[in-house]
Amino acid sequence: MRTAWFNRWWGALGGTLIAVSDMFTLRALGITFEIGGRDVSWFVVVWFGSSLALAGFLAGYAFEMRRRVERSGALIQAQMEEIAATRARLAQAERLAAAGELAAAITHEVRTPLAIIRSAAQSLTETVGARDAEARQACGFITEEIDRLANVVSSLLGFARPPQLRARAVAVGELFDRALLLAREELREKQARVRRAGPQDLVDLPHAWVDPDLMCQVLLCLLSNAAEAVPPGGVITVEASGRNGTIELAVADSGPGVPPELRERVFEPFFTTRSRGVGLGLAVARQIVQAHGGKIEVGDAPAGGARFSVRLPVGRAES
Repeated sequence: MRTAWFNRWWGALGGTLIAVSDMFTLRALGITFEIGGRDVSWFVVVWFGSSLALAGFLAGYAFEMRRRVERSGALIQAQMEEIAATRARLAQAERLAAAGELAAAITHEVRTPLAIIRSAAQSLTETVGARDAEARQACGFITEEIDRLANVVSSLLGFARPPQLRARAVAVGELFDRALLLAREELREKQARVRRAGPQDLVDLPHAWVDPDLMCQVLLCLLSNAAEAVPPGGVITVEASGRNGTIELAVADSGPGVPPELRERVFEPFFTTRSRGVGLGLAVARQIVQAHGGKIEVGDAPAGGARFSVRLPVGRAES
């Protein structure tokens, strides 16, 4: 408000000074104003000075109004962007709610029949005996596919239900050890080489206040994705660091990486670039990380592949 006042009166003062300077310039040039033989130069100064002062005052007012319009436009633009973002979040929440209800319904209807079919396949395997190799192989295929579908159903159920945290202080090294142990067979099949930070680096980090089972599920998902992305004999790097009250857990690979235009979409439910899968692994991982008050992101790895990072607040671990 005070700036607006100054703009207007500085404009008026500027107009007055212009009128006075013009008068002194005219007098220096020998030009005078007379009426009936009397010098009326100062009357002319006052007349034109007031006119120019008024013009300057109005110019300052117009300048200030323009600035107000620009500020109002910027504020309106920011509010419109916020409204658009809020609408997008609401639409996403509605889609997730609908997907969650669908996932819960599918899980309820499919889990029991799958268990019955698997039990029947196992019984059939025992019945045919070792001599009918073709029948045993077919039963093995049935069991493997049922297990795969059971994993899909578990992913659907995990997505439909919000994570229930049982958090405690956990060493970062313990999380990595457990996830790498569970992913050992998958990594071995791909002949992937795993590199990790030295033990001393992890010992120096503060403990994370997390649900160890759920956070291990997140790391296992990232390791599984990395194992699928790298070529045979590729490198997967797991690392951890701490700064500014947060702990970062990262899994990087030497695969092709994730294109920038897909880096947000990979966390969307049911989005996948794989030939098999339902695209819920990273969506569930993000749910779990967000339930911990953290954030999961994907970027470029130093080796040229993808680098998934999980940032978690230290929180109660240091209290």
